[in-house]
Amino acid sequence: MSLEYRSEFRIVTGQSVRLADRAPAYTGHDLRREDSENVKRAAVEQIDRLQYLLYAAAESSLLIVLQGMDAAGKDGVIRHLFTGLNPQGTRVHSFKQPTQVELAHDFLWRVHAQVPAQGEVAIFNRSHYEDVLVARVHRLAPEAKLTSRFDAINRFEHLLAENGTRILKFFLHISPQEQLERFRKRIEDPLRNWKISESDYSERENWPEYVKAYEDVLERTSTEWGPWFVIPSNHKWFRDLAISKIIAEEMESLQLHIPPPRVDLDDIRRKYHQTVNEERSIERETGL
Repeated sequence: MSLEYRSEFRIVTGQSVRLADRAPAYTGHDLRREDSENVKRAAVEQIDRLQYLLYAAAESSLLIVLQGMDAAGKDGVIRHLFTGLNPQGTRVHSFKQPTQVELAHDFLWRVHAQVPAQGEVAIFNRSHYEDVLVARVHRLAPEAKLTSRFDAINRFEHLLAENGTRILKFFLHISPQEQLERFRKRIEDPLRNWKISESDYSERENWPEYVKAYEDVLERTSTEWGPWFVIPSNHKWFRDLAISKIIAEEMESLQLHIPPPRVDLDDIRRKYHQTVNEERSIERETGL
């Protein structure tokens, strides 16, 4: 069973990217769906265990960026892979259309406030990359300004990495046909009706422009400190499996450990036993 997803789906720095050459329905070389659940469950349990160590040590952090076309499965990844994490050390942030206050600052201002502190895992549902995707497709800024944002993003992520943040960025790759099928399910399932938006269909008209914008993002911002992974996502089970394995392997590479006690344990033990003896003595004297 081939599980080398980290190298298989990673965009090498400077690599030319053509999404048409990457099959969104790919499910591995010899992996069967019925085998995937146990593998994914083990990876998710590994992530949960390692997050406990990350939170306890509070020496590093993890930033996970999820990007993709509408209905690519960003919400599903968050729901299926991170529900077991300790909420005290986990944050999920969804980046919507910028507010007037956010627009009055540089485009990374609102992002920096959401990056993980030491010991935390932060998951971005969409991210700072919207400012070189939507802005480009809809021509919301001059091309020269948008181009300069690539360098700004690389410097920003390098700053995070220098301060102990590991960064993993996932592009959830689906086909136009699969997106349309997921839209159909949203229409027919009352429990999913709330996800329908006017932009679902209007943005489909811009699919080729988004593909080109994403290819530029992947080529220009996949770095050693902030790698991109193109995850085949037509099949949700394979998407979740691949992402969970990559995250687990990255967290394992941090060589996390339980931190040493911050107090004198011998002194604490003495105080504990003293307290226990005093309370027992009081119980004997009072009969309570």
